[in-house]
Amino acid sequence: MLATACQRMLVSGRVQGVGFRYFVLEQARLLGLRGHALNLPDGSVEVLACGEPAALAELRQRLRSGPPRARVQALRVQDLEQADCPPGFRVG
Repeated sequence: MLATACQRMLVSGRVQGVGFRYFVLEQARLLGLRGHALNLPDGSVEVLACGEPAALAELRQRLRSGPPRARVQALRVQDLEQADCPPGFRVG
């Protein structure tokens, strides 16, 4: 059985109104991750993702670039307990 990890990633910069959450949804599904992507009131995007550590590392790399119109200024990562991740991946 493969190891599973769960992380909360906060992405700031120009990440709302540029298709960032749907970019995350596509990338997470391609990488086989569970979780969600949500716009936060402060203009950042919260990504909660669970899956194989290598897939999470790849998602972090992809989040640093984002979709073409996004401008990522910072990515903060917090490790979480596996129970914090929901099944599937959704945009909220």
